Amino acid sequence: MFLLNRINIQTPESVNLEFTLAGIGNRVYALMFDYLVLGLIQLSLVVVWALGSLFLADILNNALGTSVRLQQWLFAILGLLLFAIYVGYFVWFEVFWQGQTPGKRRVQIRVIRDDGRPCGLQQSTLRALLRPVDDVLFIGAFLITLTSREKRLGDWVAGTLVIQEDRAIAEANFTISESGKLLKNQVVERANLSALLPDDFAIIREYLQRRNQLTIEARSKISRQLASQVKGAIIQEPLNKKVSAEEFLEAVYLAYQEQRSRP
Repeated sequence: MFLLNRINIQTPESVNLEFTLAGIGNRVYALMFDYLVLGLIQLSLVVVWALGSLFLADILNNALGTSVRLQQWLFAILGLLLFAIYVGYFVWFEVFWQGQTPGKRRVQIRVIRDDGRPCGLQQSTLRALLRPVDDVLFIGAFLITLTSREKRLGDWVAGTLVIQEDRAIAEANFTISESGKLLKNQVVERANLSALLPDDFAIIREYLQRRNQLTIEARSKISRQLASQVKGAIIQEPLNKKVSAEEFLEAVYLAYQEQRSRP
């Protein structure tokens, strides 16, 4: 297996994207960091729960004499809460941090769907529920190491991949129109570019690179579809004038690249 395993994915917009898979080393490092954070959260809960349980048990024991049964119920509830936090930690971060947990963000890797789209609630939940099987029995490590797409059991069931983040920005080898360059400043002022995922940027870049190879009909259809999706995701205030789909995509490309290149 190559040190950097790369794959190609065709998006629903019929655009080919190339990704570098995260690899077993990055994934283990990210998981260890996540377990450290998760352990601190769970330990805090255990301490608070233990103090509260002792106080409650003492009161009820004096009143009702039911300390043993109460302790059993409290331990059972605590176990459920710890498991809920375990699952919820990964689900919450992967859904609201665009496929990343604190550990994944630290090593710059991210979860996506098999078609290149962002990881959703369903996919993240399936991955989290199967994580104990992958981790405790070491099934995940074996599957990541031995399979071409480096998927653990949770990835196979959820239909996800874990990729590196460093493949989205690339130098343009296409011409940007003057109107697209002029529109860039408006996009910077009126758009929330942080809502644009690296995958979205890669799709825009791929389209701009390949547009001259498309038929007029396909070029018009794809540019309008992409522009509509991007506008819905990032535009907070209407632009001053009506622009074509390609001008808008060019301006977004320039604005996003400029933002990512800032120190």
